[in-house]
Amino acid sequence: MLRPADHWLLLDLLELPTAGPLEIEDTGPPPRLWDAQRVYAEAAAEFGLDTVRHAPADPESARRPDVPSVVRAAAEDPAFLACQPSLVLRLGPEQPRARTVMFNVHLDTVAGIEPVAFDGRRFRGRGAIDAKGPAVALLAGIREARAVEPRLGKDIGVLVQAVSGEEGGALGTIGTRPLVEAGYVGRLNVFCEPTGGRYLPRATAAMTACVRVDGQDAIDDTPYAGHNATVLLGFLAQHLAEALDSRHTDGEVCVAGLHTGRLHNRVYGSGRLLLNLSYAEPASAAHLEDAVTTAVREGLAAFRRRFARSRQFARTAADAEVITSLEWHKRGLPALTGADPWAENLLTGLDIPRWPAEAPAFTCDAIWLAGVPDTATVVLGPGTLDGNNAHAAGEFADLADLDEFAHTVRRLLLAFATEIGAP
Repeated sequence: MLRPADHWLLLDLLELPTAGPLEIEDTGPPPRLWDAQRVYAEAAAEFGLDTVRHAPADPESARRPDVPSVVRAAAEDPAFLACQPSLVLRLGPEQPRARTVMFNVHLDTVAGIEPVAFDGRRFRGRGAIDAKGPAVALLAGIREARAVEPRLGKDIGVLVQAVSGEEGGALGTIGTRPLVEAGYVGRLNVFCEPTGGRYLPRATAAMTACVRVDGQDAIDDTPYAGHNATVLLGFLAQHLAEALDSRHTDGEVCVAGLHTGRLHNRVYGSGRLLLNLSYAEPASAAHLEDAVTTAVREGLAAFRRRFARSRQFARTAADAEVITSLEWHKRGLPALTGADPWAENLLTGLDIPRWPAEAPAFTCDAIWLAGVPDTATVVLGPGTLDGNNAHAAGEFADLADLDEFAHTVRRLLLAFATEIGAP
């Protein structure tokens, strides 16, 4: 279903660097999200999708207490939000929610430049599968559906959110959430993420904990004179990995971001360790907070016992509880937990397979539809995050998978129109 013009559109999008400010490395190019969204809107306009909103989030969106602390801090600089707009496209006039399908796709990517290529079978480049490839396939599916169903854009509404702020830990707080709260939603809402063509009616949320050590530095000639944050945080990293591995069942625990310094000839007295913790239920989030707090306390006690008589680390052991603190950089976000029977019937009637109930979900912007009345939400897209090297070197998307997703979008829109019927 993808035409040569669609291939060129995807290649153009892949050439544009769109890693957001939270992802950009020191040497990375500035994000060109405005340009990418304009290119996308121009392609969509050729078959009737109009731009109804193209703007960054209001600064107040970034100041809310449940916004990740890294986002709140970055948003103090007006340029942070200014370079991360989100785009809303609509087919035809506005329709009631009950007669509207909304598709959400993010055009921001993780950091890392990947060579852009297409060999006639496979697209390569940063964002090929997450999620510029699905974004282009989405437009192809809408275009082909409208060609055979004149009610689409007439009395059946179609919305497309092409957002920023999905990557980098922002979790949609400055992209998708403001659009949802502005009412750009439908009876059916499809978040275009790699799911292997299976629909996923769940989405985990995530919380980020930071274990900080704020001690005294020392020189390498007398390392025992200061606090060794490297040894303390390294010990806690292993302790937390083991302690939390057995206490969490409906999400994932990622122990990462251990940093004290880069030199070998000094003792770093300060540093930090990060933990990203996903969860599928609010009760799990509360359990995780308690588990992390307990594990840090137990880890500090274990460190004190182990190194109390150490020549080099006795001071660190004695002061461990005083110089170590636990901060929460992100918490309190909702999780998408339930399946809507109406949507389940619609999707299974099209022979779209369901994500296995026993398989864990993953985190994406679909969480912002949790609890929104009169809506059903699923995550659905081509390829898989791990199988297509999303967030890694060698990211790719196969044309056949994108074509199949376009076909799925077409069938889904036609089925929705039939299901809803005449106004």
